[in-house]
Amino acid sequence: MTEPTHRARMGQDTPATHRVNQPGREEGLVREGERPVEHERPEEWGWHGEMGTWGRRLAIIPLLFILAYLFGNHRGRIEDVWLIAIAALMVLVMLYDRFRRKNAWRAK
Repeated sequence: MTEPTHRARMGQDTPATHRVNQPGREEGLVREGERPVEHERPEEWGWHGEMGTWGRRLAIIPLLFILAYLFGNHRGRIEDVWLIAIAALMVLVMLYDRFRRKNAWRAK
């Protein structure tokens, strides 16, 4: 649907809906007898927090894939420098996360 068509349809007043001014958001259309969404909790969309221990354990897999690229049929070694630098950055992020969790007030 094109933008002008969308705006034209929004401009039509339907008896089954009314316009609502939402603070911090754009104006919305709400059905009669309903309330606008004021706050959507992340749990309602399926996100319940952090990845947990399995997410941290499985973070090693991308690291192993990046290091596997070191073995191949390329002649130049500049790719190896980049791959090692990216792998080192990933290891630093994992170590920082471990340090942060160890010293966190509510570490899981």
